[in-house]
Amino acid sequence: MRFPPKFASTDFLHRHIKSILAFYEPHVDAISGGFHQNFLDDGSVFDEKTRHLVSSTRFVFNYARAYLAYGDSRYKERVESGLKFLRDYHLRPKTGGYAWLISVDGTENTPLDETNHCYGLAFVMLAYSWAFRAGVKEAEVYIHETFSLMEKYFWDAGYGLYKDEFNADFSQSSTYRGQNANMHSCEALIAAYEATSHRPFLDRALLLGNNITLRQAAKAKGRIWEHYTCDWEVDWDYNKDDPKNLFRPWGFQPGHHTEWAKLLLQIYQYQPDEWLVERARSLFDSVIDISWDDNNGGLFYGFAPDNDICDSDKYFWVQAESFACAARLAMETGEEKYWHWYHKIWEYSWQHLVDHKHGAWFRILSEKNDKLETTKSPIGKTDYHTMGACYDVLDAKAYYAK
Repeated sequence: MRFPPKFASTDFLHRHIKSILAFYEPHVDAISGGFHQNFLDDGSVFDEKTRHLVSSTRFVFNYARAYLAYGDSRYKERVESGLKFLRDYHLRPKTGGYAWLISVDGTENTPLDETNHCYGLAFVMLAYSWAFRAGVKEAEVYIHETFSLMEKYFWDAGYGLYKDEFNADFSQSSTYRGQNANMHSCEALIAAYEATSHRPFLDRALLLGNNITLRQAAKAKGRIWEHYTCDWEVDWDYNKDDPKNLFRPWGFQPGHHTEWAKLLLQIYQYQPDEWLVERARSLFDSVIDISWDDNNGGLFYGFAPDNDICDSDKYFWVQAESFACAARLAMETGEEKYWHWYHKIWEYSWQHLVDHKHGAWFRILSEKNDKLETTKSPIGKTDYHTMGACYDVLDAKAYYAK
């Protein structure tokens, strides 16, 4: 198969990944172990103490993938340091849970939020899965340990989906249900299957994909709504007064539609059920035109049930997940329109979101592509999405070249 030049070239994608790694290189390592998680535009650290579970785990993913791709022993050492930090600082030995937010000062570990989030545990499993692939043998046990914890507390067997959150000692569950935790659980389960070949992980990923992208989407006219009641009915009003909420925004999220589509195509590589491809295509097609800004370029963050844009900001991860999905759809279907979207999204991102001076991607821009902050990578970012999207395209190219 011929691949379009430039943004789809293997050399370009590897160069771009390395340029992002270079942004973090000077200041990422923390004396306590693990990683600093708050970076300004120039790569300097603005908060050395605050550590978020999502960043702690995503950095492990970043360096495990980098070690597998480039063989640099420093990356393997960071994977090991990141896992030790997870076990020594985030893990709560009495409950088996993981603190969501902590403050670290030397060896002092102060919990700031010990809520147990399924979203966070999904990234714990993802980190362990990639660490195991990178040669950290003990991580295989941790993969199964995390899956068992999620099974014990979060698995909602009657609905075939995961609950969202519990308090610190798992004595009380929130009534909130959301698709985002299930999407990232699906991602983690695919990674766990790829790392271990343990079939139940793939079966669970497939079940999540079916239940969110088909059954739950049918409750919202085929699109994926973010928020649900405890019996998995659509909650149209949740966070309607807080549409820019970082983890639970109101409205349809184009980036989550394309991210789900990408995951369905990944599952298809191992379980070739045709509905996976057709649903991936329909998820991408149902949001891409609505959310593209014809005036300023880029994909908007969110739109309302009536298709009006409800959040016009341009987030880095939405563009990254969408170009990765477009590339996979192009290679699977052979349809040129998906290459068109791949290059269109990349051209926008290259012009506006990639920082050609200091490296990595800006996190968020306004509708007119103005910078909204000087924090390149605050807690939660880590450029896991941007490097991950490049790896996704490289993985797809390798798969479809067979």
